[in-house]
Amino acid sequence: MDAANQYLRKSYRSGFNAEFSCEPREPATAFVPYIGTELRDILCEQYERTVGNDNCVHFDNYILQIPADRYRFNYVKTKVRVHRYRDGMLGVFHGPRKLATYDQQGNCIAGSKKKATV
Repeated sequence: MDAANQYLRKSYRSGFNAEFSCEPREPATAFVPYIGTELRDILCEQYERTVGNDNCVHFDNYILQIPADRYRFNYVKTKVRVHRYRDGMLGVFHGPRKLATYDQQGNCIAGSKKKATV
């Protein structure tokens, strides 16, 4: 393995680069900043759950109460996504909208505090 790696470094790489490298057509960089969804909400574990009759989601050993918001009176029988982040925190999503954030013990720490209106 060491001899093969040494051959690649000393002999193969220079010939490969000479044959296949070329100048870019545009001098500007091709990298653009990412402006989409938070990467934290993509790079996490995601699970689909159905909200129970008590407007709660059962996940692992937690019962996650979904707080009231201005979009719906409740989420009973609605499919939601539970995100488990690397730090152990949880988030509940309905489509692209985050309904609530929970700490590592399953306590709601952030969610819509507005009551649903008619």
